[in-house]
Amino acid sequence: MTEKQITPEERLVELGLQLPPLRKAAGNYVSCVRTGDLLFTSGQGTDEYRGKLGDDVTVEYGYDAARQCMLNLLSVVKHEIGDLSKVKRVVKILGFVHSAPDFTDQPKVMNGSSDLLMQVFGEKGKHGRSAVGMAQLPNNNAVEVEMILEIEDGETR
Repeated sequence: MTEKQITPEERLVELGLQLPPLRKAAGNYVSCVRTGDLLFTSGQGTDEYRGKLGDDVTVEYGYDAARQCMLNLLSVVKHEIGDLSKVKRVVKILGFVHSAPDFTDQPKVMNGSSDLLMQVFGEKGKHGRSAVGMAQLPNNNAVEVEMILEIEDGETR
């Protein structure tokens, strides 16, 4: 007898998390583009985490901001493909961290996104990653994240 696999949506519930509503684009672009079995998201910041890492805010605050960015991205993905179980693999994430000139803990901040992906997708959530410091981000966001996913099903909603 095979054991029922837990869906990514069920894992989010177990973690006490829910996907937020989709955020409106801040310009003339779309929230994601699909080509073949790859889904490329636009960057997602947050509506609540503002400040510069190493200056106004702490690494822990940045970690929480990166986690919220990923929840915002997962909302985009779910809206596009209808079911997070269709994610075959998280290929790569790119994190932009609003950083003071001497701040060097961008990887620790981006663990907020990476840890959440592993909790939600397990092995499918292992990914390549870049974490870079930025002098400024739109709306004074502490973090912005984008990602590339491989999708199982070729159909969109």
